[in-house]
Amino acid sequence: MHRPCGLMVTKDQVAMIVNDTGKRIGSSSCTTHVPQEQELILIKFDEGDPRDPKNFSYARRWVITLTGCAFAGITAAVASSYSISYESMMSDLNCTQLQATLGLSLYAMGFGIVPLISSSFSEECGRRPVYIVSSVLFLLAEVMNALAPNIQTVIVSRTLQGIFGSTGASLVGGSIADIWQPHERGLPMSLFAFSSIFSFGLGSTFGGLIAANPHLGWRWVQWVHIMFTGAYVLDVILMMSETRSSIVLARIAKDTRKMTGDPRYRSSAEIDKPSMASLIKTSCTRPLYLLLTEPIVQSFSLWCGLTWGIVYCLLESITTEFQSVYHFSVGETGLVFLSQREVILLHIIGAILGFMANVYQETLYRKYFATKGQEARLYMACVAAIVLPVSMFIYAWTASPSIHWIVPLIGLTGFMSGVFVIFQVSFLYLADCYGPYTSSAQAGQSLARNTMALVFPLFTQQMFAGMTYKWGLTLWALLSVVLAPTPWVLFFFGSKIRSHSKVSRKILEAESQQLDGDSTVASSPIEEKVV
Repeated sequence: MHRPCGLMVTKDQVAMIVNDTGKRIGSSSCTTHVPQEQELILIKFDEGDPRDPKNFSYARRWVITLTGCAFAGITAAVASSYSISYESMMSDLNCTQLQATLGLSLYAMGFGIVPLISSSFSEECGRRPVYIVSSVLFLLAEVMNALAPNIQTVIVSRTLQGIFGSTGASLVGGSIADIWQPHERGLPMSLFAFSSIFSFGLGSTFGGLIAANPHLGWRWVQWVHIMFTGAYVLDVILMMSETRSSIVLARIAKDTRKMTGDPRYRSSAEIDKPSMASLIKTSCTRPLYLLLTEPIVQSFSLWCGLTWGIVYCLLESITTEFQSVYHFSVGETGLVFLSQREVILLHIIGAILGFMANVYQETLYRKYFATKGQEARLYMACVAAIVLPVSMFIYAWTASPSIHWIVPLIGLTGFMSGVFVIFQVSFLYLADCYGPYTSSAQAGQSLARNTMALVFPLFTQQMFAGMTYKWGLTLWALLSVVLAPTPWVLFFFGSKIRSHSKVSRKILEAESQQLDGDSTVASSPIEEKVV
């Protein structure tokens, strides 16, 4: 017979719960009486219940993590490989570079806007269905792109890819938070960030190789992505498990009602359940509220937004017109041409160095969390804040035939390493600071970051044409200097800033209620749900 929450609930136990004066009968029981017009029996996970996503086996948690990271990697590769094949696309479709650039920008915009809505569906329907549906529709949008007869169809398909591919950026962090404890999230989050940044460079490298082949061209770039996405669709269907505990409990409650014929069995998420319209409204408005009112979200959004905009700016600029920068003198052997592929490989090396830095950051976090709290996440971010502008200055002022080619490449590598560190910190630090509001805080940051990615490529070529590459890159370096104090200010004053935040006070209240919920019965369905 099915045992709800891992324990048989007898009529005597139910009666004991009903007659209790306010205290729970014991940790072994996972049903709770809720006084209301119709008595309900709440089903909760028993301690150590293997159906609780937090109690999944170590191997199962890593399978889920790697499956989510694979989607993040695919969507990042699709973003970068598109721009590397501009020349082939413009020749084939007889379009302008501005029209081709719209496909890059609108793809990024989908990553900024759609998570405001998709997070509600993952809360209502579960993570796994959203992964499956979005990956299938992402695959179909890729096919649409590969078969596009004109640039207008390409732009539409790229917009759809951004909409459906945004799951790769918006849900993976949530899935990791579902199954890993806070002190365990460092490595999974590092892999998530690594899969995005590494694939960003890897996609450009292989995209450039394919697009440069006169027998293949830009359409084969899309077909190769379709093959990888098709394999991923099979993987997510077979390997991805539901990680949202409220959805798992709701399914257990439904099965229990069906088996026992007793309609009183409920999960907390099923009581006073808000409508989908209400969920979407909350999901869309809360990120904007946090973005407009929370200094921590604002500062990280601005810092990450500028950094991500520069990445897209560089991605847009690495085209045929930009290659003239990479002619370097090597002794008396004449000029050496550094190709697009070699430049992109430096992005990959930067991602590897950034990953190593984040592994070390996790060591620092565990060592200093007791004294620094959430700000223990920021040690390497403070280093990255210095590395970013320095590397940009090096990159801007050493791309010259009179300077050895390795020098600007060191600058580019340092920049990409800093980007990697910032990318991860933006997930982990906001998750630590905003607890139950993490998805909203990250959605607000994602909106700002991807808005920059939308705007920057639209004026990149014009800016470099008017200012030259040296002074255009110098401008980005100066802006990086202006924002460099961001992690330092938060490192020293982050705790004080949070103490003046209404949202932080609500988080403390929610955590206090959760602690109380371990020993008392909630006085109403709404209170029980908050717990």
